[in-house]
Amino acid sequence: MRARPIYTPRFQGITAMSIQTVGIIGAGTMGNGIAQACAVSGMQVVMVDISDAAVAKGVATVSASLDRLVKKEKISEVDKAVAMARIKGSSSYDDLKGAQLVIEAATENQALKVKILQQLDGMLAPNVIVASNTSSISITQLAAATQRADRFIGMHFFNPVPMMALVEIIRGLQTSDATHDAVHEMALALGKTPITVKNAPGFVVNRILVPMINEAFFVLGEGLAEAEAIDAGMKLGCNQPIGPLALADMIGLDVCLAVMEVFLQEFGDSKYRPSPLLKEMVAAGRLGRKTGQGVYKY
Repeated sequence: MRARPIYTPRFQGITAMSIQTVGIIGAGTMGNGIAQACAVSGMQVVMVDISDAAVAKGVATVSASLDRLVKKEKISEVDKAVAMARIKGSSSYDDLKGAQLVIEAATENQALKVKILQQLDGMLAPNVIVASNTSSISITQLAAATQRADRFIGMHFFNPVPMMALVEIIRGLQTSDATHDAVHEMALALGKTPITVKNAPGFVVNRILVPMINEAFFVLGEGLAEAEAIDAGMKLGCNQPIGPLALADMIGLDVCLAVMEVFLQEFGDSKYRPSPLLKEMVAAGRLGRKTGQGVYKY
């Protein structure tokens, strides 16, 4: 009996090789980062957000990011121009119709994601694969809200997307092998290292990481040490490249809080209760780098 190859992506014409155009919902931090990674890797990108201003801001962020790479001589000006030419910004979902893969990268809110996914489901061709960049929301539940559950999957990129090598590929209960294989190979084409995980709250990385960040907020809120000391302790004592509080600012305090709230609801275990200080800072609008202030000022 011949052994089956590990990866043989097939689904009604959609394979890794046929993913030439990627649609992205959301031009924020994650959306524009995914757009940059795809464009630099040679894929056409359609990046959609609710307003032209939001789209323009996302495109400008990609341009500035590529400028930094040019300055560091990682890419040339020609490389930048070619990559930027591959990105089309739009405020119309209709422009996604030519994509073979659409990645939802909206705010970490289940109701919002379901609304977006159902809108996409009704307009995309039946063979188009849809992925969510959610940090913690059930892929099985999101898939069930669509009519293409077998062609639905999680693609959890990490911030900053152009620099971070990992992509968590999350299979819902309904995700087909063909969908998984095509997305796995596409992630490799982006130069990323994909790992496949089962659907569960927080998946693998955030299941471990975000409770640690939350505990750092408990320590800070209890006045055990200043923020700088907490981060220095974890960097020097645990060999982490960045402290948990600085990392929270990079991720977004609102995202960290949303993940902890999902954990608390799904597991029903008080060890996942969000830190009062984290909740207070989010309520104050101090969300981290994206607002200019979180634990630290930027």
